[in-house]
Amino acid sequence: MIWLLFIVFIVCLVLRFPIAFSLGISCLAYLIAKGIPLIVLPMKLYSGIDVFVLLSIPGFILAGNLMNYGGLTEKIIAFCNHLLGHIRGGLALANIGASMLFAGISGTAISDTASLGSVLIPAMRKEGYDPSFACAITASSSTVGPIIPPSVPMIIAATLSGLSVGRLFLAGALPGLLLGAGLMAVTYYLSRKRNYPKHERSSFRQIAKGFVDTFWALLMTLIILFGIIGGIFTPTEASIIAVAYALLIGIFVYKRLSLKNIWVLVLDSMKTSASLMVLVGFANLFGWILITEQMPQLVSNEILNFSENKYVVLLLINLLLIFVGTFMETIAALLILFPILLKVSMGVGVDPIHFSVIALLNLMIGLTTPPLGICLFVSSSIGKVSIGSVSKAGLPFLAVSLIILALVTLFPEISLFLPDLIMD
Repeated sequence: MIWLLFIVFIVCLVLRFPIAFSLGISCLAYLIAKGIPLIVLPMKLYSGIDVFVLLSIPGFILAGNLMNYGGLTEKIIAFCNHLLGHIRGGLALANIGASMLFAGISGTAISDTASLGSVLIPAMRKEGYDPSFACAITASSSTVGPIIPPSVPMIIAATLSGLSVGRLFLAGALPGLLLGAGLMAVTYYLSRKRNYPKHERSSFRQIAKGFVDTFWALLMTLIILFGIIGGIFTPTEASIIAVAYALLIGIFVYKRLSLKNIWVLVLDSMKTSASLMVLVGFANLFGWILITEQMPQLVSNEILNFSENKYVVLLLINLLLIFVGTFMETIAALLILFPILLKVSMGVGVDPIHFSVIALLNLMIGLTTPPLGICLFVSSSIGKVSIGSVSKAGLPFLAVSLIILALVTLFPEISLFLPDLIMD
């Protein structure tokens, strides 16, 4: 009956049902067909979300919304423009730099694309950048966010695997910085080739003022990261501290928050968190069915029967995750595939922390892989440019992302250096 589960799930996706509903409907069809009591559905749905570390996600979402509404997006963009604007293609480079700084606030690629893209894509078009290039660089740079800590997908991965959140956060830092540097190198080359504009060099005073404006956001990231790594507080406690911090900064420093808009942001964060928790719950039921049908063992055996070479196995996993990432939301893909593929990778001697970074990097790249990458659609919608032209303009960025993926896959030290240095 496992075929019925997948057929219904794929049909729902084709009909553009939300991922959570696609999972729920396919699971319901399977339970009815197998004659399994439907009481299993609420039991497994609840057990999927009854995990302490998942309580941190609503807090991080709310903290990100509070900081973003408080005017942080514009301040980050302005600071990066002061630093990089005098270089050829400076605003495009600032786009990438803003994504790297914004990573500590949003933690998700799609929110990064939407938040920064709504400001930067019109600004880049106004300065004479090709619209498809502006959309492509915004979508591509947004994938850096969930790699650099703190990261919501990394919290999900830690929940699924029992790994340390702190170690995962540290493991993503160098790959994220490497990805950002690679995207900047391609952007600089294309900007010089196409003679994109540059600004006058900012004064030291302007740069210092921009740093002070963004310092509070950077400080929140450091508090979260080193608080978790140092064992001062758990990820859940860190999320509450982040909310309190964001409120204080938004009210007393940026002075953009009031009781009225705080309530709106709380409601919006509740909606986002609720939809995510429903997704987690149904994915847990979906995973329980896969385990019942012994799908993890089947997938593991098939891959290992094909080859037991570590690098061949990782290549197959990379191809699968990039493909899945093109049409499935990152967290849903993690919930369904991560436990299965983690077992396979560990079977050939891959460190679980290293594999977690590989998996997340793959799924991020999938978000910008034509023709279905979700971030491509978001940026093309903002820029009012066809998805085809955005996909074409994004190919150089996709190429460098794949190179970084290959380096991270082949050299575990890139991911494991900081966790081993700081936490061992």
